[in-house]
This record gives sequence, structure tokens and C-alpha cells, in this order.
Amino acid sequence: MIISNKRLILISLLVWMTLGLSYLAPANAATTRIKDIADIEGVRDNMLIGYGLVVGLNGTGDSLGNSPFTSQSLTAMLERLGVNIRGENLNTGNIAAVMVTATLPPFKNQGSEIDVNISTMGDSSSLQGGTLLVTPLMGADGNVYAVAQGAVITGGISAEGDAGSVVQNIPTAARIPNGAIVEKEIDFDLAQLNEIRLSLRNPDFTTARRMAQRINARFGSGTATAENPASVTIRKTGEYTDQSIVELITDLEQLEILPDQPARIVIDERSGVIVMGSEVKISTVAVAQGDLTVRIEEEPQVSQPNAFAENGVTTVVPRTNVAINETGQGEMAVLQGGITLQDLVTSLNALGIAPRDVITILQAVKAAGALQADIEVM
Repeated sequence: MIISNKRLILISLLVWMTLGLSYLAPANAATTRIKDIADIEGVRDNMLIGYGLVVGLNGTGDSLGNSPFTSQSLTAMLERLGVNIRGENLNTGNIAAVMVTATLPPFKNQGSEIDVNISTMGDSSSLQGGTLLVTPLMGADGNVYAVAQGAVITGGISAEGDAGSVVQNIPTAARIPNGAIVEKEIDFDLAQLNEIRLSLRNPDFTTARRMAQRINARFGSGTATAENPASVTIRKTGEYTDQSIVELITDLEQLEILPDQPARIVIDERSGVIVMGSEVKISTVAVAQGDLTVRIEEEPQVSQPNAFAENGVTTVVPRTNVAINETGQGEMAVLQGGITLQDLVTSLNALGIAPRDVITILQAVKAAGALQADIEVM
């Protein structure tokens, strides 16, 4: 790699980072358990949602005039309890309409408890001290799977006076640990299955094939088949033929393989974060970048008429100084061989190269066709 001046030497170190990473990959390659890189098809969480009311707020609830849904919900709730207030002018600030969300884990039994999250819908300023009333939680199919109720816990606080206010964290969001009871289980009889599919969290042909080979080597030929980069089919064979497939899953998820992923560089330009994979490589490339500084100085001057002039006005005359300074001698240096990742990290930390410069160089090298990796910009 070829660079000019001191600053460009820093850039050269960055470009060689990809080589340092690739050199370290074989030596430091670590295996991973199958359970950490794949999920069992059908064994998944389910999202629940519900609409409810939080009561008992200390004047921090919704303004009923600005939140008609809160007023309608309060009227309907009281009517169900035998209190008729329809047509009355309601004026209370101690109630808030909220959305309640929860995650129903797989195989959660009826009567067990799950956590719920609560968020305001109207102009309530805080849920502190409130209590959520009975709220049915529905799944995507419209069925009720859990019911939530209880005192809410907020991680924020708000206070105000006549001349100021203070808000810490988010007082309009709350949580109830174990605040919902599961009323309906999701039917999925895993034990009766003779075949399952493993879904790779990061699909890859090589990883799927390695997984199938490792499982077949342990449990016998024909146990696993890689269908595509995202799916590996598992069948009960050999000693597991007469056993529950749960026994097979328990043993195979502890097997370790070496995952493989395409070379990729992920860049978050907003925060300047750069993440490089171990397989990133770079071809011979020359990079040159000068330190160009453009300086513009405004020095307006005041022009006044003579002391005894009969006509004339005082005016401001603009004066602008523009200077362009390009540092660097234009010398080209060649860096031979690779460096270790530890050496590279130590050098970059010592030299203090900015992430923005790193991003610019990587994108330029990729555009030149010398970077053998995909660049993903977040």
C-alpha cells in the first residue's frame, strides 16, 4: 500500500487492517455451539398487545378534553361496572390510556406469569404511582392469550413548579414484572415430531453444510440434511428412533462447529462505528490523500465620510481573506507485508486516527475494486 505524508501513513495502517484480520482468522478461529447459531423452526416467541387504562395517577394523567379515547374508555368501563355517566362532563387527571405489550415465550404453560411493558397514548406526563386495570392481551390471530393487571413501575420521574420543571428518563413508559397471567397456551407438540428444521440466524451455505456434516458424524448418516443456506433438516435415526425428538435436540445443540460468513464491513456513519469481519481482504492498492485546508476570514471595515463633508453616510465595507494550504510533500511510501491485529490496534490508538477518515478510505478502496468485501452502511 502506498501513502503520502504523516497523516496518510495512518490511513495506510487502516487499509492494512483488513489483512491483519485475515491473517489472524485461522489461528484464532473458535467453534460455536449449534444452539447459539440456529433456532428450531416453530419454537419461537409470540407478540401480544392490548389496550388498557392506568388509574391512581397524581394529576399526571390524560386531559380528557384532549384525549377522547380516554374519556370513552372510562365511560365504557364504568358502565360495565354499573355506573352510568354517559353525557356527564368528566374532569379528572388521574387516569391515562395506555398500550400494553408483552412477549409470550414458547411452551409457556397456562397460569404462568410474563412481564408486560406499558406506554402512554395521550398527553399524560407520568405513570408514576399508577395501577393498570385488567387488560386482555391478544396475539396476531385476535385470540386472548394473557391478561395483565397490577401496579406499574416507572424508571423515570417528572416534577414541575411555577417557574420550571425537570424530567429524568422516560416517566411515560412503565413495566410490570410478572404482570400478566397466561390464559391460553400455544399448541405445539414438539415431542411427537419425527423431523425438525434448524433455522440459521445468519444464513450461509458453508455453515449449513458444516452443521449437517457435524451432526451426521455424531448421530449417523442421514440424520441431517442441509436444504439451503438457512435450513438444516434433522430426522430421528439410530438410537433416537424410539425416543422423543427432545432427546435428540438436547444432544445435538451442544455440538460445536466453525461458522463461516461472507467478508463484510459494517459502517455507521452517524456514530463513526466501523466493524470488520475476519475474512476481509484487500488487493494491492495505492492511496494518496493530501491535507487540504481552506481558510476564510471575514474582516469588515467601517468607511466614514470626511469630518466636514456635506453628503455621505457611514457604511461597512466587506473584506474577505481566502487562503488554501495543502500540506504534504507528495512523497510515496510502500508498506510491505502484513501486521497483526494487536499491532494495528496499538498503532491506531497511539496515532489517534479519526473514524471519519477510516470510513472515507474504505469506501474509496472499495470503489477502486481493491477491497474484497461487502460494505454495509447503516
